[in-house]
Amino acid sequence: MAGGSQDSADEGIVGINVTPLVDIVLVLLIIFMVTAKLIVSKSVPLDLPKAATGSEVQTVFSVVLRADGTIDVDSKTIANDDALTPLARAAREKTGPELRAVIKADSAVSHGRVIHVLDLLKQANVGKIAFGVQPVAPVPGGVVPTAAPAPAPAPK
Repeated sequence: MAGGSQDSADEGIVGINVTPLVDIVLVLLIIFMVTAKLIVSKSVPLDLPKAATGSEVQTVFSVVLRADGTIDVDSKTIANDDALTPLARAAREKTGPELRAVIKADSAVSHGRVIHVLDLLKQANVGKIAFGVQPVAPVPGGVVPTAAPAPAPAPK
């Protein structure tokens, strides 16, 4: 044969022992399963909707902030921002803790006013609050257009 004698004392290992390989693979599999469980448990908690019969309707408390300073609650104009809290409390008492509020603000409304309304809703114990937006249609190149920047104030 090629390159050596046939003495049994000098003969090399001819077979492959797969037992250590299987042991290592099983240990790696167990490590992967344990770490995968840890990674999955740290995910973001979601408030998933429940639907068994579809008979329950979600109640949405709609708040619209207009650029001229008026505020609409469920399509009714209210006098000022302070009248929002009693309306939100009444709606929460009527529907329970599942009340969802949606704030729709004109792009010209100041950030401070939106935060003030958000704070008023939190004071009324409305915990599920969302912001209404107008979706932007994607451009055929895959680039999503952004909103135009606000014009700079005129120098005095």
